Amino acid sequence: MKRFSMPSAERLWSGAKTALAVTVGLQITAVGIVTAIDERRKRREPPTGEFPHFKPKTSAVTSTEVTTYTFGHDLYDAMLEDINNATESVYFETYIWKADDIGKRFREAIINAAKRGVSTYVIVDVFGNLNQDPRFRHFPKIDHLHVLRFPFLHPGRFLGLIRHSGLDHRKLLIVDSKISYIGGYNIGQLYADHWRDTHIRLEGPQSWELENAFVDMWNSHRPRREKRLTDRGTTEWSSRLRAVQNLPSRLSYPIRSIYLDALDRAASHAWITMGYFIPDRDLQEALIAAAERGVDVRVLLPEYSNHIVADWVGRPSYAALLDAGVRIFLFQGAMVHSKTMTVDGKWSTVGTANIDALSMRGNYEINVELYSDSHASLMEKIFKLDLTNTRELTTKEWQSRPFLARVLERILRPLGIIL
Repeated sequence: MKRFSMPSAERLWSGAKTALAVTVGLQITAVGIVTAIDERRKRREPPTGEFPHFKPKTSAVTSTEVTTYTFGHDLYDAMLEDINNATESVYFETYIWKADDIGKRFREAIINAAKRGVSTYVIVDVFGNLNQDPRFRHFPKIDHLHVLRFPFLHPGRFLGLIRHSGLDHRKLLIVDSKISYIGGYNIGQLYADHWRDTHIRLEGPQSWELENAFVDMWNSHRPRREKRLTDRGTTEWSSRLRAVQNLPSRLSYPIRSIYLDALDRAASHAWITMGYFIPDRDLQEALIAAAERGVDVRVLLPEYSNHIVADWVGRPSYAALLDAGVRIFLFQGAMVHSKTMTVDGKWSTVGTANIDALSMRGNYEINVELYSDSHASLMEKIFKLDLTNTRELTTKEWQSRPFLARVLERILRPLGIIL
């Protein structure tokens, strides 16, 4: 009897499809399991939302004052005061803008600024606000108010075009070309008093760094009916304070490079706070190399973030980091959402970019890097205060985690390329 067999290529393709289906099925199951576990934990041990924090503190970097905020109410009060006092321009950009009392205060302040003749420009990410009332991000048509709703349903996104792949994860406010804000804070009541985050306010000529970033973003993505903003340039160059942008539309992702460069240069200590931590191979190796040459490398993370799947996807990196001497601290009782790093008491960065694939190679992000002993010293004091609200994850504890946890981590690990 003559035997019939599938061609080799066809068999391989069939096997690949089966393997892919099994992998996806296992990942969906694993996501369901870790989500269910986390929901039970939150019912049993709801977060307190309590954490230590400083009042706003100011340091000088070149001729610009830098004020650092670690509590949302303090930040929002300052931002709203600056918007309400604006006389020439307000540029506002955010990822999440809750339609709650805090969000409404910002919306009213921006509308009122436009009504009194201030040139007001707003960029808000649509995807980041899909769970909010869509009417909230539609503003009245009045003179001086210009709005860009950064689209999620862009044709290029679904065609796999990298230049159209990113969400707008940035958080900026620039007032009268003199004052600017940047950091991890979104807008809403939850972030005002229940999340630990970090933002900075710049007052002085280096505010141009953030104004220029907003102008470039507006001009690249503005609605057709809207005019271009003018890039006024700067007369004061300073290498001690500069904005660094990830711009998918330009295929430019330099923030990852500044993290890597700072770790490569570290000689004494490198202290990192991240809301989401899924280091790629190069970043993991840079952390390990620093620790192995004697640098005090510390990574401060939420014990449980608001995206529990991202937590699990990042955990496979812990073993190698702990073995190399990297110390991992888990923030208790509240979500820490900061994206900061300080190195050797000389260099620091504050911004919107997490150490994960979405921030490093996906979204629009912006950080400010500062070469300033005084600001680095302040960031170290903040880090030490945060440490008082953490517990350290030890190698012994990590090695003794349950077998099921190890299996779930292995299944979810491949998702790191998209999270």
